[in-house]
Amino acid sequence: MKTKKTNNLLLSLVEELKRTGTKNKAKIWKAVANELLRPTRKMREVNLNRINRVTKDNDIIVVPGKVLGTGSLDHKVTVAAFNFSESARKKIRDILTIQELIKKDPKGTKVRIIG
Repeated sequence: MKTKKTNNLLLSLVEELKRTGTKNKAKIWKAVANELLRPTRKMREVNLNRINRVTKDNDIIVVPGKVLGTGSLDHKVTVAAFNFSESARKKIRDILTIQELIKKDPKGTKVRIIG
């Protein structure tokens, strides 16, 4: 039996991502939309220590899931995600929602997906 997502915020975000991806010919937003539609138990969860390890100074990343607060960041990174744990919010200086990131960079040229 196949179940559907019922979170209206998530569904409207997925629609906005698909629309922006088509309009700007940006495959990254379609990829993020598909990741967000995965089953909840398979949704990505990324710790800060992983973000710190795979990014460089001034990178812009998107996490199609939740950012968790284990670890710390030793350089400036802009992080956009569907959700953040409370401890992650305290440790990250530059947090965006995915919607804000779409408006800031509609083509997604400088954005990387971390997962």
